[in-house]
Amino acid sequence: MSEPDLELTVLMPCLNEAETLAVCVRKARACLDRLGLRAEVVVADNGSTDGSQALARGEGARVIDVPVRGYGSALYHGARAARGRFIIMGDADDSYDFSRLDPFVEALQAGADLVMGNRFLGGIRPGAMPWKNRYIGNPLLSAIGRLFFRSPARDFHCGMRGFTRAAFERLNLQTTGMEFASEMVIKATLLGLRIVEVPTTLDKDGRNRPPHLRPWRDGWRHLRFMLLYCPRWLFLYPGVALMASGAIGSLVLLAGAPSALRQGLLLASSAAILLGFQAVAFAFCARIYAFNEGLLPEDAPLEALFGRFTLETGLLVGAGLLVSGVGAAVAAAWLPWSSSLLPGRDALQVAIPAVTAICLGGQVVLTSFLFSFLGLRRR
Repeated sequence: MSEPDLELTVLMPCLNEAETLAVCVRKARACLDRLGLRAEVVVADNGSTDGSQALARGEGARVIDVPVRGYGSALYHGARAARGRFIIMGDADDSYDFSRLDPFVEALQAGADLVMGNRFLGGIRPGAMPWKNRYIGNPLLSAIGRLFFRSPARDFHCGMRGFTRAAFERLNLQTTGMEFASEMVIKATLLGLRIVEVPTTLDKDGRNRPPHLRPWRDGWRHLRFMLLYCPRWLFLYPGVALMASGAIGSLVLLAGAPSALRQGLLLASSAAILLGFQAVAFAFCARIYAFNEGLLPEDAPLEALFGRFTLETGLLVGAGLLVSGVGAAVAAAWLPWSSSLLPGRDALQVAIPAVTAICLGGQVVLTSFLFSFLGLRRR
């Protein structure tokens, strides 16, 4: 990015917005003149075929051609080309009021790194948002974002937001589609940037064609992205819960459950332990990979834990489980006294935990090698 020579850039992604683009640019330029800012309007065009580019230039906007399709791609390259110290982005369908940028500008000038519009505070006009988005999708995804990442944003997917050039460079955004909106808020939260919300209104867009947004498809893409960006909730917490429930269940069953139920429930508990360990291992692998690739910032507790991990420790633990499991299995199956002490189905009470220990030991050994491999680049 070039050094900023303006105070503000108003950025609009565009794909065939000829019906509404000109009025959006006019509103933005009128607001910038009223505020007395040295500013520009940039339209990041994503391959329009309806003459949107000429309309934007005719209204005094600078057009950036972005050949790679995608909402995130248009915004990313538009922000890269921006000349302002601050950048305010908004959709070019006339659903956001570019004549009222004052709260965003004031928050940025006051030191905010990311200023999020909140449509639920500012008001949603009749017909501006489908009911499933207003009452299900947006509240649910925003709640998940606040739970997973402790983000202060209460309208996670508002299309109007402002940010500083310095914050944009730190975010190192990667996604090219609708997930771009989630990635920006999540990374800003994880990096500890200052996030501020301001009320903004949402009007019914001025187009005669259907919007590019597909509620169910794009909602799933946002949810999937949040899960992938939070290995704790996707892998770690479910894995720990499975391992704990499996271990407690096994102990309770061995202590006194009816014999007729014991074997089947023991198998279920063993499966929970093995599946839980796999999920926990995936959590650490995903987190280490994300850190190595710069997708997520440092995690101090994980770094401390990984710093204490050694391949040799993992191999010793895995070998201990393997030896214990093999020993118990051999004892239950072959020793002369086993048939008298553990007749019939009671022998399964030893065989099932023994096989579980063997499988778990093998997983520990293999996972230890994988952790060590993933840690080569970091060390």
